[in-house]
Amino acid sequence: MALAAVVALLATAIALAWKSDLPLDELKARWATGTSRFVDVDGMTVHYRDEGNGPPIVLLHGAGASLHTWDAWAGALSRSRRVVRLDLPGFGLTGQQPQSDYRMGTYVAFLDHFAARLRLGRFALAGNSFGGTLAWRFATTHPSEVSDLILVDAGGFSRPAKRPLVFRLGQMPVVSALMPHLDPRPLVEHTTRLAYGDPTRLSPEVVERYYEMTLRPGNRAAFGAMTSVPYEDHTAELAGVHARTLILWGEKDSLLPLADASRFAQSIHGAVLRTYPELGHVPMEEDGPRTVVDANAFLEGSGGESALGGSDR
Repeated sequence: MALAAVVALLATAIALAWKSDLPLDELKARWATGTSRFVDVDGMTVHYRDEGNGPPIVLLHGAGASLHTWDAWAGALSRSRRVVRLDLPGFGLTGQQPQSDYRMGTYVAFLDHFAARLRLGRFALAGNSFGGTLAWRFATTHPSEVSDLILVDAGGFSRPAKRPLVFRLGQMPVVSALMPHLDPRPLVEHTTRLAYGDPTRLSPEVVERYYEMTLRPGNRAAFGAMTSVPYEDHTAELAGVHARTLILWGEKDSLLPLADASRFAQSIHGAVLRTYPELGHVPMEEDGPRTVVDANAFLEGSGGESALGGSDR
């Protein structure tokens, strides 16, 4: 009888936490506004925005995020550049990778195909967190295509000793099987607060955006599949980065250690490092107006450190 009671209690808890996906058309009506476009690449209908004119730059978001994390940067950079940002496979409005293949090499190939489809030619590339890993991996494998590289709290050197709860849950077989069906709001709220150096900067509207994007059909299953991809260390290839490189890092990043910023700077010849004492894992979102000034100074300058008034290394 005791076991039956526990099972009944567990079933009730799961039923109460059950959450269906939101219809894609509803999400598009809310989040695919303004300059949003869609293009077919590698069997996916990719959500992207293409704004401004001038030398192109591509902005890559982190895990669990979307192209909206770059709103402040896109608005500022598009005054003098062609700014392209996209929802990567498994995130935002783009949805699942058809073969559920979330290896970094597959993302690199996808980005190459996306850039070719938009006829970007040679472009600057910026990436945060997971998108930062993709950015530098792309720069090492397609050096002729990348003119400038900006890494914002980029991944690749290490996985945190204490990974966010959502990643750890995704690696538990029973829990991971349930996660695509359970309400992700508590995890979304916890993880987004963790990403900010000052959680008071995090608005309810931003949390709601992250939450609704998680409910795009297929995204929860995609995230679960991504957490099971084995870590591969390719950092020895950083010596092959030939693009001018700027590294931006929030010193209050609780997901990736500040020491990784110095490791990137030491591994990439001529890299410039700038850190922000009060910001966390997503500095371009937490304080877009401030960080984009440094990014723009680097892109418009010809001498790296001189364009930024010196390095914080």
